Amino acid sequence: MVLMQTPVCDFGLPAPDFKLRGTDGKDWSLSDCRGDKGTLVMFICNHCPYVRAIQKRLVEDTRELQKYGIKSVAIMANDPEDYAEDSFDNMKKIADKFDYPFPYLIDETQGVAKAYGAVCTPDFFGYNADLELQYRGRLDASGMQPAPADARRDLVEAMKQIAETGQGPEEQFISQGCSIKWRKS
Repeated sequence: MVLMQTPVCDFGLPAPDFKLRGTDGKDWSLSDCRGDKGTLVMFICNHCPYVRAIQKRLVEDTRELQKYGIKSVAIMANDPEDYAEDSFDNMKKIADKFDYPFPYLIDETQGVAKAYGAVCTPDFFGYNADLELQYRGRLDASGMQPAPADARRDLVEAMKQIAETGQGPEEQFISQGCSIKWRKS
């Protein structure tokens, strides 16, 4: 496990398009996942302890964001040949177990993760209604253990602000997690 941290938000950067297979058997594009007031693109996986620490809160928060016109999508870009826990079959199991309220997609070529500049799991990209990047930060203060229940909800607060104003907060705390497991060339 290599600890990585996300770069600072590059405000206004457009969201790269994609077409990826979901655990529900459908192919999903960016436009299929787009929310009226904002779109949250998340890079997660099954095995990472940083993702595991936020699983429950991630589901709660993305459900709450739906009330504000924000849709979410999760993409798994790790190489499942080296990390069997991140296989497509295991992705289906995790999506069912946690009743994901968002599509969970596999990036088999890792091209989408590279297009977004994803570096770790979890890695959050919050876009406004025009699909311009406004947030590149953490869910909350969680690390390999969940943050306290009363911890500031950085992602939710940022995405609500984006839904209301189209602009993300100036102050953002970088996300940290396990490095994306790139295929060996």
